[in-house]
Amino acid sequence: MKVRASIKADKSKGDMVVRRKGRLYVINKKDPNRKQRQKGPALKK
Repeated sequence: MKVRASIKADKSKGDMVVRRKGRLYVINKKDPNRKQRQKGPALKK
């Protein structure tokens, strides 16, 4: 999956880009409010 330009991960602030279940997340352990998500393919039931 390509990373959208609107998702910005700043490593100096502790952001990490993580892939979970086909979605792309930006998570931050230092500042938990800095969260972002890029919608991936729809999950099959």
